[in-house]
Amino acid sequence: MRLFRRLVSMEVVKKPKVVIGTHDGKFHCDEALACGILRLLPEYKHAQICRSRDPQTLQKCDIVVDVGGIYDPQTHRYDHHQRSFDSTMNSLRPEFPWKTKLSSAGLVYLHFGERAITEILGLESPTNDVAKIYTKVYENFIEEIDAVDNGIDQYDGTPRYKVTTTIGSRVGALNPAWNATKEKDPDAQFELAVNLVVTEFQERVKGLHSVWLPARDLVKEAIDARFKVDSSGMIISFDKGSCPWKEHLFEIEQEMGIVAEIKFALYEDDKGSWRVQCVPKHSNSFINRLSLREEWKGLRDDELSKKANIPGCIFVHSGQFIGGNKTHEGALQMARESLKHE
Repeated sequence: MRLFRRLVSMEVVKKPKVVIGTHDGKFHCDEALACGILRLLPEYKHAQICRSRDPQTLQKCDIVVDVGGIYDPQTHRYDHHQRSFDSTMNSLRPEFPWKTKLSSAGLVYLHFGERAITEILGLESPTNDVAKIYTKVYENFIEEIDAVDNGIDQYDGTPRYKVTTTIGSRVGALNPAWNATKEKDPDAQFELAVNLVVTEFQERVKGLHSVWLPARDLVKEAIDARFKVDSSGMIISFDKGSCPWKEHLFEIEQEMGIVAEIKFALYEDDKGSWRVQCVPKHSNSFINRLSLREEWKGLRDDELSKKANIPGCIFVHSGQFIGGNKTHEGALQMARESLKHE
């Protein structure tokens, strides 16, 4: 009797099979990533993927991506191919600036991305760091997939060269070849595509958490301490080692309302010398807010030290955007002298 009761109890709590529906044609990066993101969530972790265009089959699926002609988060339908669909991150969540039409990857990311990131990082609930990573992953990973799938050019004009190594092209290459003598199983190939793209997604998230966010903290500390470095507040110094700083600098400046005030950044290189680098006008610009002195460009070592009247100089690039000195004090002097000619 006890064994019978136990079996009945086990049958009651047994979870039903969860099915993710998607189309059965040639697969693309967006639906592969959409399925991969969903499988990061506890409720879809062991979900079966059903690749079909049959409406009756899709009706039985718990969630459907990239097929079915419906976008309705209430019923978990996430297609973007219908004529009426023109949603973007900005239109669905106005706090975000991106206006690229969403693919199934973008739709699933919009609704489940923060939870997926929380799961990847092993957190109990979303945090401010998760929110920062969420925006960065969309900007540097998901938006590209959305744009490519929707046929949106990155820029106007004829490209000078082809880029054939994108995540989308690598997923596309997993489709069975049109003239393959031995047909590969499309469903098995799709599973490979899902694993490929979701692995890169997870690596991006982990990298942002372990590398990008700690760098942001160092940049914030350097900005907060800028008046201790120089009374002008226009020079920051990374005394705890160099890190990727430009992108963070612009964002933090905007948050603090000090846009374009900081002109130079000092940091130690891997040889123990110090660099003085100009802050560009924006993250992708080659134009500096303020360059190093014109008369120093292209000079090195003793010739540069004599010209600048600063001991320990190593070089100033001919583009005047970066220079070097053997000491922190020397690099600071190079920045201060350049400030005099603002």
